[in-house]
Amino acid sequence: MLLVAVVSLGFFSCKRSSSNNTSRATGWRIDGKDGGFTANTKYKDQETAPGLVFVEGGTFTMGKTQDDPMHDWNNTPNQQHVQSFYMDETEVTNLMYTEYLYWTKTVFPPEEEQYRNIYTGILPDTLVWRDRLGFNETMTTNYLRHPGYAEYPVVGVNWIQAVQFCQWRTDRVNEAVLEREGYIAKGVKTDSIEGGSTFSTEAYLTRPKQTYGGQIDDYKGRIAEKASKKQDSTEEDTNVYAKRTSGIILPEYRLPTEAEWEYAAKGLDGLREYNNVRGRKKYPWKGEFTRSGNRKRRGDQLANFKQGKGDYGGIAGWSDDGADITARVKSYPPNDFGLYDMAGNVAEWVADVYRPIVDDEANDFNYYRGNVYTKNKINSEGTVEIVEAGNIKYDTLANGRIIARNLPGQLAQVEIDENETYLRTNFDKADNRNYRDGDVASSRYYDLFNEDEENEGESDGKRMYNAPKHVVGSDSLGMVRKYDKSDSRTTLIDDNVRVYKGGSWKDRAYWIDPAQRRAFPEYMATSYIGFRCAMSRVGSKSQGKKRPRN
Repeated sequence: MLLVAVVSLGFFSCKRSSSNNTSRATGWRIDGKDGGFTANTKYKDQETAPGLVFVEGGTFTMGKTQDDPMHDWNNTPNQQHVQSFYMDETEVTNLMYTEYLYWTKTVFPPEEEQYRNIYTGILPDTLVWRDRLGFNETMTTNYLRHPGYAEYPVVGVNWIQAVQFCQWRTDRVNEAVLEREGYIAKGVKTDSIEGGSTFSTEAYLTRPKQTYGGQIDDYKGRIAEKASKKQDSTEEDTNVYAKRTSGIILPEYRLPTEAEWEYAAKGLDGLREYNNVRGRKKYPWKGEFTRSGNRKRRGDQLANFKQGKGDYGGIAGWSDDGADITARVKSYPPNDFGLYDMAGNVAEWVADVYRPIVDDEANDFNYYRGNVYTKNKINSEGTVEIVEAGNIKYDTLANGRIIARNLPGQLAQVEIDENETYLRTNFDKADNRNYRDGDVASSRYYDLFNEDEENEGESDGKRMYNAPKHVVGSDSLGMVRKYDKSDSRTTLIDDNVRVYKGGSWKDRAYWIDPAQRRAFPEYMATSYIGFRCAMSRVGSKSQGKKRPRN
């Protein structure tokens, strides 16, 4: 009997100590079977979302180039560290983008006046292929939609449109996750879509009952049905909603920061020797040349770029790079992270606002310039406001293009105020794009002695940079565009200019170095800039446990 008692005591002690369902704070059960606090104690790891590959974070020298013939000093080397994240395996393709167009046109029919500018605002600019002295009309009419170009990178998309694609992709992926996990019924994501009842991830997490235009209780999945059967028949039938604590809702798709993009492109883990980098690497692949030294592929080009004046691919045949404009994605070997076309094909938008310097003295961890902090807008009833068809906000860009700022079903946003910034040391305002920005002559007050206050509001001399200021307005006859013809402008830099990286089919080899950086207005598009999405990783830095090298 004594032996049985000892064994039993040991068994129950082990069971208690190894259980994940007991709080180490209170000793209470946290599995929810007896009511009270619940938590996901079985969560293991973040799943890899569609189209993405994992990039383990680390340190690297950002902006390190071998030559700077432009002498603009805009990529001075500095040490940075980025957290682990996920990035699209390839650039966003025409097929991926036309799926976005199809969904938007189906949900927000442009034939309806209230939705007309939503669809037209996301259309790529196919006229980017035209040239005054070039015959490119075939690309103008075919490149976006012809199946022959389906797996080619989408172009003609400006930075704002790229950001909106990422937002749309976030909602569609999480909607599919909820269907897979049984929180919503199968088919809801395609059968119920219309302008007034769309799914938004943040709206679902904040006000789940208002999702799908307040009809989510009619779209119960198997988990909700199971919960309903357990309830007393006299109780009101309620749905069961996934929460952020459930661990199944994925973080948002977004554009990568400049630091993330450059780190991922370099793929330095392939040159790792313990905790140092051994060997030289000018491009995303090993070595300093654009042709392969591998026995099987010796002499083949490793990227799609302009090789010389009038030479966009080489002589037809074996040594040709296989493309004259863009190339089909995955036409060239991936880098050490498994990412394709991180050099050439198309250059790519990143999230950052462009400035000539990277201020590593202010920050060397997840560096990013472009933070404009917002919060949910609270309506007169004291609840979070959800955008409806009648209060969609539109922005008229400097080139006259109209783009929807938000869509029905999404949460309305406003900039943060002193309620969030009061007595903080890490940030003190909503718009941080100009924090510690540049030299005195070009920043905050570029004209220190200009006392002309004839302009309404902030004087022209008090603008951050003396960039052209194009104005778009309207009168009784329609839209009016006022082009800035001033001859006193000293720069093209302002808060609406974004960084793009990677070189393209139209660029020389100099630009396919991952450390090179250029800038372009966020509201304009070209035939040589595309984009890919990224996603932050939550939880552990690495996938799986670290193992000894040998």
